[in-house]
Amino acid sequence: MRVNQLTLHNFRNYIDICLQFTANINVFIGPNAQGKTNLLEALYLAAMGRSHRTSTEQELIRWDQSAARVEVNYFRQDVENSLTFKFINGQNKEIIANSHTVAVKEIIGSLNAILFSPEDLLLIKGAPILRRRFLDNEISQANPVYYRQLLNFNRILGQRNNLLKKIRERRSNIDLLSPWDEQLAKAAAIITQKRRDSVKKLTMLANLHHRKLTGSKESLTVNYYMSGADQDKIDNLHNWYQEQLEHQRHQDILNGSTSIGPHRDDLIFLVNGKNLRNFGSQGQQRTGVLALKLAELEFIKSETGEYPILLLDDVMSELDAARRSELLLFIRERVQTFITAADEQYFSQVKFGKFYHIKGGIVTE
Repeated sequence: MRVNQLTLHNFRNYIDICLQFTANINVFIGPNAQGKTNLLEALYLAAMGRSHRTSTEQELIRWDQSAARVEVNYFRQDVENSLTFKFINGQNKEIIANSHTVAVKEIIGSLNAILFSPEDLLLIKGAPILRRRFLDNEISQANPVYYRQLLNFNRILGQRNNLLKKIRERRSNIDLLSPWDEQLAKAAAIITQKRRDSVKKLTMLANLHHRKLTGSKESLTVNYYMSGADQDKIDNLHNWYQEQLEHQRHQDILNGSTSIGPHRDDLIFLVNGKNLRNFGSQGQQRTGVLALKLAELEFIKSETGEYPILLLDDVMSELDAARRSELLLFIRERVQTFITAADEQYFSQVKFGKFYHIKGGIVTE
């Protein structure tokens, strides 16, 4: 999988640009706040249908303009494809895939991308929602059906939570919860089972990279943690969720929210059997995150047959020389990669790829 061309019109600080990319490594060099990350944002948008930096799409439109456009041409399984995103103030975005207007859910898995930014270094010690998002993004790109199942679960969860609030306020009847509990239990079981299966594969891949990064001195294990459960003792997820939803019903009504489900679960990272979040040094945590990102590339490759594109947003300055070297060694001539950096010194030994200089929305090779 590789991106051949990116065209931007009034997107962020770019007026009109059209860039051709190499299938190897593409490096965007320039001072901060010049537009480097905007290029990665456009590529991530093409993969996930949304920005990773804002939920307000009007912010994507260049200042004092009313509309913007992003076009990406890419190859998947050696077949050329195109994606176009049109943004107009006050309107929903329009997505065109190979000349057909489509919804976001229809493009997930078309152009796969892994983003690695300084914020990802919080993956180990940050909030559980970051780890759930990491896992869900990975599975969704490898298996677009999962993405639709996740949307369905979130829809049912939202409906149940609304009903819980109405019951708490005596505006609805508690008997109405039963059908929603049944739907939620079924949807939750599907999501949880897919996550658990994926984590088994992820932990194997992550450990291989982690041992390589640490000279075989440390082993990394990724465990899936189900909130409120000893998952080894659960024979039937569907039945277990139904039982727990009924058991927690009155407390859920008091809280106005659902306390059991995959939206409450987490990932636990262990290095040599010790919790990496609680007992790992900063260096160990960064090594763990890098191993996870490399494993994420391998996971999608094993599921789809192709490596996704890799977006590295200013992470070279966050990694030491050894980790930078290991990262570049892995991606070289294997993964099409787009890197932003403020300093060329991180690539003094790089003899491959293509370099672009960015200043004020102007791109020069």
